Amino acid sequence: MLKVVSYNDVSRVRRDPVDAQTLTHAAKIVEAVRDEGDAALSRFATNFGDLEAGAPLVISKEECESAFAQLSVEDQGLLTRTAERIRVFANAQRRTISAMTMEIPGGEAGHDVSPMEVAGCYAPGGRFPLPSSVLMTAVTARVAGVQTVWVASPKPTQITKAAAFVAGADALLAVGGAQAIAALAYGTESVPACDAIVGPGNRWVTAAKQLVAGRVAIDMLAGPSELLVLADDSADAVTVAADLLAQAEHDPDASVVLVSTSSELIDATNTELAAQLETLPTHETAREALKNSYSVHVRSIAHGIELANRVAPEHLEVMTRDAGKVARQLRHYGGLFIGHHSAEVLGDYGAGPNHVLPTGGTARSTGGLSVATFLRMRTWMRIDNPEAAQGLVEDAITLARHEGLEAHARSAERRK
Repeated sequence: MLKVVSYNDVSRVRRDPVDAQTLTHAAKIVEAVRDEGDAALSRFATNFGDLEAGAPLVISKEECESAFAQLSVEDQGLLTRTAERIRVFANAQRRTISAMTMEIPGGEAGHDVSPMEVAGCYAPGGRFPLPSSVLMTAVTARVAGVQTVWVASPKPTQITKAAAFVAGADALLAVGGAQAIAALAYGTESVPACDAIVGPGNRWVTAAKQLVAGRVAIDMLAGPSELLVLADDSADAVTVAADLLAQAEHDPDASVVLVSTSSELIDATNTELAAQLETLPTHETAREALKNSYSVHVRSIAHGIELANRVAPEHLEVMTRDAGKVARQLRHYGGLFIGHHSAEVLGDYGAGPNHVLPTGGTARSTGGLSVATFLRMRTWMRIDNPEAAQGLVEDAITLARHEGLEAHARSAERRK
């Protein structure tokens, strides 16, 4: 079960998102799709098992609508309710990001906020279909105001296609891996070149996103899933174990951590992990993930808070007395879940906040996917009172000559 690690042995985690070998091989795929377009995209999709030979690369919006129509009324309602909760939260986010104008010497300056035009939204489809990721990414892009939204997902199931329709996607690329990211970045005969590429994926997806970053905007370079539970003796071991396993079943490389002031809770949680694994259909994956995982017994909640801030996990659950007070002292996390009832899985499945979050300690420097990912903040200035701007002009002239940039100085002098 969870191995015990001492407080001092937990170092700040900051993993490289992808290994060098994967990056090298992914580069060959990306270059081939860039140079050959659909031909290379089809070749890789067939060779890697995304598509049957001769199957179409792209599933149209109409086909996705048909997939939705064939779902049960219950599943249709599930998708539409989840999409609406994500949409409501994203709209609230969007309202907090606004244009700004202020006075400057002789005029005004400010910024406007405008969406990108084309977005590519990746949803994994390997071990399990993830329609929730389709909704999280594509709905958020639409709320931001993106005009053209494509989803990419290998071997899409009916519910994945239906989710693309509910999210408002224009089409679905039935291809995964580095080849899908390359197609979204560079465009092919069938796929438009995107301004932004977002969404979780395996190491091949992550490697390709790293390779095309700079040509297009990306959300983040995410690695395997993570959860840290910070708990005291008020936490319920059955619930803690259930939450840890929910994250562990994602991926054999996932990691879960229990930090607690109660050694009894740690022991009880380990007993529960063993019991719950016996009936868990995904126990093989979860058992592997638990090998990457650990528990830490801390002297106080203050020490637990310091440890959580050091780790900067993707997901951070607070199961303590006065959880709100504890939460206010936490600084580094992708998503925060406050109190015994705030299960991380409720965030995964559409409470509102996005589930595409930073991993590997990168929560210290970046946040999760949001409408801001698809927005550009562009500055402007206007000077219509040149007399009032003369102090600014003189400073520009002097600074330019300090830097040895005479043409800059002369340009500013034209405004005297």
